[in-house]
Amino acid sequence: MAPDHAGDLYGELFLVQSDTPAPKRSRLDEWKLLWPGFAVCAIASIAAAWLSEHYGAPIILMGLLIGLALNFVTSEPRVHPGLDFVSKGCLRWGIVVLGTQVTIAQIGALGPVPFLALLVVMAAAMGTALIVARVTGASAAIGILAGGATAICGASAALALFGVLGPKRVSQAQFALTLVVVSLASALAMSFYPPLAGALYLDDRQAGFLIGASIHDVAQAIGGGYAYSDTAGSYATIVKLSRVALLAPIVTVVSLWAKDDDVPNRHWIRKLALPWFITLFLATVVVNSIVTVPAQVAQLCLTLSKTLLLLAVTATAMRSRLDLIMQMGWRPAMPVVAATLASLAVATAFSMIIL
Repeated sequence: MAPDHAGDLYGELFLVQSDTPAPKRSRLDEWKLLWPGFAVCAIASIAAAWLSEHYGAPIILMGLLIGLALNFVTSEPRVHPGLDFVSKGCLRWGIVVLGTQVTIAQIGALGPVPFLALLVVMAAAMGTALIVARVTGASAAIGILAGGATAICGASAALALFGVLGPKRVSQAQFALTLVVVSLASALAMSFYPPLAGALYLDDRQAGFLIGASIHDVAQAIGGGYAYSDTAGSYATIVKLSRVALLAPIVTVVSLWAKDDDVPNRHWIRKLALPWFITLFLATVVVNSIVTVPAQVAQLCLTLSKTLLLLAVTATAMRSRLDLIMQMGWRPAMPVVAATLASLAVATAFSMIIL
């Protein structure tokens, strides 16, 4: 087995072929089967939340690191069904619930010129990641994963993109490494971008655009904006949520590309079918744009989305082999690093020129 595929989903190592059909299980039996893996993942996620709250570290990064440290638990077959359920199910529903934080009005409030500038920033990040992936010998799928995670919303986008790319195109080890680098870059950006905006003498609107357009994760982008000023924080929030809203069209395009690559002669109507969680994400955004959701409900949905995504990230990290990640070296991390620098450079230029 090639090293880059050896870190693929652990479950492939334990599948047992059988000619006899599996007996039907009751719902209670299914939950009993999922419980060990879910319990381990939940405990690790609670520990990550505690560390994040007490030490100010990004919660997704803490979940990743704790999950990687606990990857030895996959030697116990009983945890496999639960981890598989959490990494896939919680990811998809976390993306759906994330739609409650975005409205069409927020995107319209950005204005046409800043919105076009934002599209250029995102295109620069994705294009740079694809170029660097090719230069370093990585596949286009790895470049898409790195560029999309950087351009849209960090770990959330990486999880969504991996959901449509699949382990055949991006190994589990590469995916885990991408998550780690994206989370680290976002944490560093939250610390350094606000002082950079101050050193460039940017006003609140310019700083808000720079921070909202270039920091990966939602929480870090909003936190970085408010670290500069309240006005910058409000504008950074609008810019960042506009990037989140573009998750659906970008994942849709990647999904069409992936389906075309899998089955070249697939009928065009079938190619247009979106992943169900992206369809629900879009529907949630539309409903959230039409119906006024109380602030308490919106906050509850945000907490639920963060919780589901944290569980998915932690389970994904547990399913990754740390030794294979360490063997990969620095080259697989370069598409994320290059995309981060490209988005910073283009966002800085636009914030100084057109805003």
